[in-house]
Order: sequence, then structure tokens, then C-alpha cells
Amino acid sequence: MADTDETGERTAKRSDPGGGILMGRPFGVPVYVSPSWFLVAALITWVFGDRLDQVLPDLGPARYLVSLFFAVAFYASVLVHELAHTIAALRFKLPVRRIQLQFFGGVSEIEKESETPGREFVLAFVGPLLSLVLAGLFYLGMKAVDPATVPGVLLAGLMISNLLVAAFNLLPGLPLDGGRMLRAVIWGITGKPMTGTVAAAWVGRGLAVTVLLGLPLLTHTGLLGNRTQEIGGMDTVMDALLAAILAAIIWTGAGNSLRLARLREHLPELQARALTRRAIPVENATPLSEALRRANEAGARALVVVDGHGDPTAIVRETAIASVPEHRRPWVAVSTLAQDLTDGMKVSAELTGEELLDHLRTTPASEYLVLETTGEIYGVLSTLDVEKAFVKAMARPQS
Repeated sequence: MADTDETGERTAKRSDPGGGILMGRPFGVPVYVSPSWFLVAALITWVFGDRLDQVLPDLGPARYLVSLFFAVAFYASVLVHELAHTIAALRFKLPVRRIQLQFFGGVSEIEKESETPGREFVLAFVGPLLSLVLAGLFYLGMKAVDPATVPGVLLAGLMISNLLVAAFNLLPGLPLDGGRMLRAVIWGITGKPMTGTVAAAWVGRGLAVTVLLGLPLLTHTGLLGNRTQEIGGMDTVMDALLAAILAAIIWTGAGNSLRLARLREHLPELQARALTRRAIPVENATPLSEALRRANEAGARALVVVDGHGDPTAIVRETAIASVPEHRRPWVAVSTLAQDLTDGMKVSAELTGEELLDHLRTTPASEYLVLETTGEIYGVLSTLDVEKAFVKAMARPQS
């Protein structure tokens, strides 16, 4: 039930290697079901079927069909929880890459951070709020039917499961919604989003340890009452396994939140202008040896092919230059080593941080032509140089 929000047209239910099975696009956001969901759905069907056999023994084998319906309805509730995050994100003009239903709940992959702590708090809170609203609606429905019937048992199970989803996600540690709310509060007090992230992530790691050690102890000693046995029929081994899985999810999610925050903190250091190699213009027929001689004299490290009007048409690839033996360079024209420019390979010298990375990710290439706002050639940006700068920034000690 962990809910973490970190971030061509396909037909429904068509497999996607990165997300699972595409089920639809509510509000334009693709919803995927991970293959691990089917494992959990089978487990829920088996466990809830045993519960039904105790409450409604006359159902017989049909109880597993009812249990399967419960599993699907439960994950539909999780989807509503995630859609609440998605709608809030879209309302704040934050792009949502996808929603994924997986092993222990769902993930809304929001690609950018909130601009203010207030929006961050709202974005995190709406998910548990919708789960609580669903729990209330299922409670009202449960009161309107006989509890000793299939609808009564289903409504009771959905009420309890949504309460658990809300309660679990309100725990104040990353990557849970409660952790994001705690992060927003600390961010608002200190004015530093990174401070809030660090605090909420370490609280999340503390929660992971508490879950690992505490859940089996509470269920074994009966401090949680008989509720666990009534809902799940778990024995000590199942308790320990569940605790270990939840603890691993929370611990890993907290660490990922820290790394993502650190990444975003260093993004402004990535500047196209600072990373660009100086380039000289050369014409198509210029021999490679002559072009390299001119570049050395000018202190440049890149070659841009231009037409008769001086307009750039291609970039001479660095890997292609390295592949030509020195004795053959006088006989090889730069045009044979050049890659024709597309609009996506033209980058503004003013691009920095996330905008720069988004541009490179949208149009993958080994080199890009960097232009001034006036359209003049500034130089050539190598993807390798961006990667090196990013690794260097990430390795820098925190202040």
C-alpha cells in the first residue's frame, strides 16, 4: 500500500516494457498495471476467500470469485487515491508521466517538484483524503445492507482496506504521503526544501526499522487485537514477511527521495553555455587535417559544417574524427564525418538545469549545436561533457 510520487499512442492492455499493461488514459495520463499486481491480486483472492468461508460458508467455491472482485475493487480504490494526486498535480501545472498500480499500491510519477511548500502539502494530502472519503462511503453503504451478506462483507472489507491505505500513507516519513507533508511543513518553516527532504527521509528510515521490528511483535502479542487475524489470517511467518517487504519499500523509497532531491539541488549547475566546447565553422569539402589545424590554432575543440552563406548544416562527430587514422586525414573531407543538424539538435546557450536535461532527453544525440539568442554559433555541446559535469556535481559534498 506504499504510495510514492516521484518524475506514440498505444491501445489499452498492450504491454509496455517500462510500466506494465496499459489500462487507459484518464485525464490524458496513462495508467499501467505492473505484472506484480497479479501476484498480489491472487494473494488477496486466496486470503479474503478464506475469510468469506468463515463468514458465509454457503458460498462454496464461488467465494473466490467474490474475493477476486474485492481485489479488483481494492485496487480501483488505490487508483482513485492516485488520481487525486494526479488531478492536483495537473491543477498546479506539474506534468504527470504515468500512474502505475503495482505490488503494494500505486505510484503517481510527477516529473517536477511543487514550487511552494503549500502546494507540496496539498499535493500529498489529497491522496489519503480521498481514501478516507472512500472509507466513509463504504461505511455508509455497509450500514445500509445486511452485514451477513456478500455486499455487506465486501463493503466492510473495502472500508477497512481504505482506512489502512489512508493511515499507512499518513505516516510522517518519505516516501509516503505523510512524509511529503512533513517535508512541506519543514520546508515552509526553514525556507529550504532540501532540509525538509533530509528530515522526512530519515524519519522514513526510522519508520522502516519500526515496521520491521514492530509489526510482527504487535501481531504476535495480540496488541493489535484479533483484527489482523480476521482480515488476513496471517501467522507469524507471514507477519514477518509482510513487515520485511514494507520496511524494504519504505527504506528504499526514503533513500531514493534523498538522491532525487540532491539531483534537483545540483541541476542549476548544469549550464549549456559553461559546458559548451568552442567550435569553428568549416565548409563541406575542407580536408579533416586542415580543419583540425584551424581548430588547434583557434583553441577550439569542435567543428561545425556551414554552407556557402555561413549557416550551420551539420556537426562533425568527435567519435568519427577519432576513427580516422592521422595519415588519411588529408584525404578525408569533413562532410563525410558530419551528422546533419535537426531542429532538436540546436540548443540555446541559455538553457540550464532541468530544461537542458529535458531537451537532451527529448532529442537524443551525441553532440548538439549551441546557439546564441541571436542565432550565432556559440559552440558544440557533447552529451559526454554533460554526463561528466552531472557526476562531478553529484559527488560534491553537501554544504
